[in-house]
Amino acid sequence: MTGNAAEAIDNAVEADVAILGLGLMGQAIAAAFLRAGRPTTVWNRTPGKAGDLITQGARSAPSPAAALSATTGPVIVCLKDHEAVQSVLAPLGEALSGRTVVNLTSSTSDQAREAAARAGAHGAAYLDGAIMAVPQSMGGPEAVLLHSGDQQVFDKHLPVLRDLGTCLHIGTDPGLAALHDVALLNVMWGVLNSFLHGAALVGTAHVPASRFAVLANQWILSVTEFVSAYAEQVDAGTAVAQDASLDTHAAAMDHLVQESEAAGIDVSLPRFFRGLVADTVAKGRGGDSYAAVADRFRAHP
Repeated sequence: MTGNAAEAIDNAVEADVAILGLGLMGQAIAAAFLRAGRPTTVWNRTPGKAGDLITQGARSAPSPAAALSATTGPVIVCLKDHEAVQSVLAPLGEALSGRTVVNLTSSTSDQAREAAARAGAHGAAYLDGAIMAVPQSMGGPEAVLLHSGDQQVFDKHLPVLRDLGTCLHIGTDPGLAALHDVALLNVMWGVLNSFLHGAALVGTAHVPASRFAVLANQWILSVTEFVSAYAEQVDAGTAVAQDASLDTHAAAMDHLVQESEAAGIDVSLPRFFRGLVADTVAKGRGGDSYAAVADRFRAHP
């Protein structure tokens, strides 16, 4: 037997899983475990969502307590929000003792820390998680899951968690996964809103959004180089202009505002951009790089 085959068998039989929550992502999580050959028990507050999963081999539990009783492995939680998580886990009480809760529900960092504390009070280990993927990619290497909490707990359950994708442990503070989640979503929304504004702008010249998207995607790849360079400057506390100064950016932003106004499309986004740079330039930093705008966002004592 090859090493890979032995590892696959060991991975399949190491533990079963209980999944609480069968929304679109919860269903995708359960399906990924089933494809990996892992015994999977599922529960959902609204009956009827487990049909396809049962066909694939899942066992359906009538309650969260029954799901825990039917399994010994990690308890995967993927619900609507933090309040839903607490409403499901709190009644379980001592049934959580000795188990590991892996919470993949979106929350704030403080809510994740609260969930960790409550799980610990019931004798359970806790890992928080953020899914940086769409349901369709769950189970593949392109699905990235960020986890935070006890390193040893993460290492123990990694053979199970990696059925879902590429799993990264980013720190022992349970709130770090949630914090990274919202920060990364912020990047996504910034890119998407800028693309949609740009598509509206070139659309006034009858350029299809699909054609603009080709150039936008190429440009986004180039912007990743700026991100890496500016990250180094932010960490170092410097902002040396190597590609363009803030004064140059400000002039280009004026053009964006003017073009948007002339085209009759919403100018709130470009005006916001220009305002950030204008405030920074007003502090005497017109010759610095765009990294200087970081000070505009930082929390200061």
